[in-house]
Amino acid sequence: MTLALKAFAWFVFGFVLMALPLFLAAGTIAWLAGWTYLILLYGWLFIGILLLLRYNPGLLAERINVSPPNQQAWDKVFVVLLNLFLFALLVLMPLDAVRFHWSQMPLWLQVVGAIALVISFVLMSLVFRENSYLSATVRVQEERGQTVITTGLYHYVRHPMYAGALFMFLGTPLLLGSWYGMVLTLLFLPALIVRSVLEERTLLRELPGYSTYMTQVKYRLIPYVW
Repeated sequence: MTLALKAFAWFVFGFVLMALPLFLAAGTIAWLAGWTYLILLYGWLFIGILLLLRYNPGLLAERINVSPPNQQAWDKVFVVLLNLFLFALLVLMPLDAVRFHWSQMPLWLQVVGAIALVISFVLMSLVFRENSYLSATVRVQEERGQTVITTGLYHYVRHPMYAGALFMFLGTPLLLGSWYGMVLTLLFLPALIVRSVLEERTLLRELPGYSTYMTQVKYRLIPYVW
């Protein structure tokens, strides 16, 4: 199977896997916020796949690889926990916002959530443009000659992808109108922070030059904060 076919199979499978729990839990497909979320997310992913196919197929192949070599054992556990969290979130938010109306989210906050998603996609796109070794898992890609990236957003924070993802995690329950989803997200965010710390330990141990980079760029996620 060609990379293009693999990428679009991954795209379609991901869309179905996300749309089904959202709308089944909602009990209806007449949910504007749900469709807005999917269109924003998968519109960005679709454009990203097309651009990576043309300009950086190696990065695309790495991103959609479901069983990469030498993935850290602890990261395999994290990926399982992340998928469980995402599934729980995709079920909880429509139950809350649509089926049972537990939450009352003002429209302006839902708009803020949509804006946060767009900001997230812009930040993560800049990271993709800069870092050809941006794996979805924690591993050093010796087979691709991975080097330390110090340009672009990496000049300001060591984990700009996580910084961008924070906007997406926080924007999603706002856009979908679920306070319970926001609570669940806030409970999970410490796991993301722990992962960034453990990832740095791996990079320090296995990626030449990373210790020097850490002395040059002092902040992990937020400039002048942490």
